[in-house]
Amino acid sequence: MKLIKLTAISAAVLASSAALAAEPVIVVDDNDAVVYEAEPVAVAYEAEPTSYAYNADAGVVRNTTGAIFGGTKTLFQTAINPASVSAEVGTLGYGANIGWSLNEKTELQAGWAGGDVADLFGGDVDVDDVNYDVDADFSNPYLGVQLRPAGNWFTMGAGIIVPDNDIDVRASAEDGVFTIDDEDYLVGNGETLEGSLEHRNKLAPYATIGFRPNITNNFGLFGELGAAYMGKTDATVRATNPLNAVAVDAAAAAETELEDKDYLEWMPIVKLGATYRF
Repeated sequence: MKLIKLTAISAAVLASSAALAAEPVIVVDDNDAVVYEAEPVAVAYEAEPTSYAYNADAGVVRNTTGAIFGGTKTLFQTAINPASVSAEVGTLGYGANIGWSLNEKTELQAGWAGGDVADLFGGDVDVDDVNYDVDADFSNPYLGVQLRPAGNWFTMGAGIIVPDNDIDVRASAEDGVFTIDDEDYLVGNGETLEGSLEHRNKLAPYATIGFRPNITNNFGLFGELGAAYMGKTDATVRATNPLNAVAVDAAAAAETELEDKDYLEWMPIVKLGATYRF
């Protein structure tokens, strides 16, 4: 019974409140009675959060193996899928290189050039008044960058060569005489001097300018001019007849002269080649 009474009372209170809200409010002043209908006013309260909604993903480091290996895979695919291969011939030798495009204007190159290139220099060289026959066995692996600064066929290149070049020289006395540094050495007919040259730089920086026109979408040609700094020259010269004292003296003088001249200290780079782009 008490529950029924409480329910009834609550219903009556709600009904009275609704009626009061709907009833007009009479305001009496000194002159007239004016009836105003009061509009119900709604008051908005900002509800305080009653509970914290936990985000199970917040602060959780997901498995990034796929992303990491995905990036690695891209680098790996770039490394094993070069943009171009080229064949070349020039003062560094006969060789080839592989190129990877870093962007539209930049290409990374790794290559090798070498072999017997003495004939490219004419097969001989004059140092002071001595003519030497040259026999060369070159090995020049290199790593460089090719730039197209204007985005056209004009190129600029720079990089490092790791030279391992064998240069052998041989000179024969003309009329039995070697003239070295304005001094005559009467060694006799048939006497010869033999020696070798080695550059001191183990790493040789180089720079080039060139052109790389494309003949078709895949095929192109190129040419480059430049120089590599090979460093000072170490020479070793000996007389083929060590019993000839004059020839031994001539060999010592020739050795000094070759080192003073620093043969190929600045190695000229001239190369021509063809490129195939994938």
